[in-house]
Amino acid sequence: MQKKQSKKQGEQRKQGRQGHITSLPPWLIGLGSGVLMGVTVAPVGAWFLAWIALAPLWVLVVTSSKSKNQSPPASPAFLWGIAYHGIALSWIMGIHPMTWLGVPWWPSLAIALFCWGFISVLGGILVSIWAAVMLRLGEQKSWLRVVIGTAVWCGLESLWSAGPLWWSSIAYTQSPHNLVIVHLGQISGPNTVTAAIVAVNGLIAEGWTNRRGAEGTEKILSASRQLLPFGNAKSEQVGEPAQRTGFSVSVRFVNKYLATSVGLLISLHLIGFILYSRPIAQPPEAALKVGIVQGNIPNRLLRSSEGFRRAEENYTNGYIALANQGVDAVLTAEGALPVFQRNLMATALVAAVKEKGVVAWIGAFGETGRSYTISLFTFNNRGEIVSRYDKAKLVPLGEYIPFEEILGPIVQRLSPLDAHQVAGAAKQVFDTPFGRAIASICYESAFPEQFRYQAAAGGEFILSSSNDAHYSPSMPFQHHAQDIMRAIETDRWSARATNTGYSAFVDPHGRTLWISGYNTYETHAETIYRRQTKTLYVRWGDWLTPLLLISSGGLWLFQKR
Repeated sequence: MQKKQSKKQGEQRKQGRQGHITSLPPWLIGLGSGVLMGVTVAPVGAWFLAWIALAPLWVLVVTSSKSKNQSPPASPAFLWGIAYHGIALSWIMGIHPMTWLGVPWWPSLAIALFCWGFISVLGGILVSIWAAVMLRLGEQKSWLRVVIGTAVWCGLESLWSAGPLWWSSIAYTQSPHNLVIVHLGQISGPNTVTAAIVAVNGLIAEGWTNRRGAEGTEKILSASRQLLPFGNAKSEQVGEPAQRTGFSVSVRFVNKYLATSVGLLISLHLIGFILYSRPIAQPPEAALKVGIVQGNIPNRLLRSSEGFRRAEENYTNGYIALANQGVDAVLTAEGALPVFQRNLMATALVAAVKEKGVVAWIGAFGETGRSYTISLFTFNNRGEIVSRYDKAKLVPLGEYIPFEEILGPIVQRLSPLDAHQVAGAAKQVFDTPFGRAIASICYESAFPEQFRYQAAAGGEFILSSSNDAHYSPSMPFQHHAQDIMRAIETDRWSARATNTGYSAFVDPHGRTLWISGYNTYETHAETIYRRQTKTLYVRWGDWLTPLLLISSGGLWLFQKR
């Protein structure tokens, strides 16, 4: 009888403690924790919050699955996703106003709001699906919920990243500040970092819901009482201090889930530190001195003759200055010269390449039949085009219209050219006079598979060419963070040239050797090194996500039986 009463009192205390968080409105829990995750990236950069920001939502989902009286957490999960992705991608509003493209002020605002709202809602749906799966699990062992929750989250991010609209994986919350943990990307790509963050959050949440109530507590206290023969009988309740004559000894229960979360966090950082501490070979024969020109041409001038004149002048002068410094090659921004390939040969920049004899990678527009591509051209020391890379990942609405046959007449295409823009081939290689490079144009920085494929195909260094001039300053800093992750995952040096910033050089450990100012005209040269190493991720791709999904599914079926 006393045993039953004690058990009942223990359950009541446990429910009361869980009520401290669930007594808050569920929508507030979802929204608040989503905001915490949203401020982990630029412009705030509170990356450390990522390790706890998912835990409140997780607690809400778990308590909802255990209690039939509570409403499903679909709405809080939806708000979490909207808050995180909405805050992280708020820079999208920087495309407004688009009057420089001929879009009136009010339609421009409507387009910007639609883009921002659409991506935020998509993020909300992603988290809602995750919560629905977790809720469907019902009563499961906590460790199994952590495994399944981590697997499902990684699977959903992989599914989203396979589409045309992707940017805000929770993995990028750690870049560029926590380079040690970002090195886990060398094992199985960014989903390794995502899995680490979700698992730690899950363990913290399970620790919260199971604190002081786990199995084995009574055994610990029973053993403690044997060591304290003068213990007071009143002190035998769970969590109360055992009293001795003249002094007291406090017997505390160590929450195994919280302890595991701390242990996992430390272990993961130790693994990352081992990878981060490996020396980088820099043989002289692999050295390549690359110059970068940041032309600083506002997008509002792109359609004008004045804009082309300034672009040609800035990039030509920058090229000549770097050539005089003895660089091996010069990299320019995406669309540095806004002209078609047929007109590119007649520009002053190409004339300078023929005169100076220094290799140049020039951003311009390629031609494919009656359509055009955003391309990066390799000019050899004789001013001849020897290779071309076409941008494969286009920005929805920004560079093409999804379901164009339906939306085309409604939404005006946001391109400075009248021709029809098309994407390049999904699998391309980019050969240069210095060996094969890994090429990336702007938006492609968010797609790690683009880099992984080219590294596996023999790419020895990264050339990233972008134009972020039409967004707010937080976007190019997030863009730089994406490029840092790609450099670490592929174990390659990276040179990044942008129109207005941030241009940068990054080593294989993700350390920024130099970064430009914002909205400034700059030139800079740095020595990078060609590498032929292959990380586990480059060799095998994202093997962790399918492993998690298959193993968690098998464990769930076994547990169910």
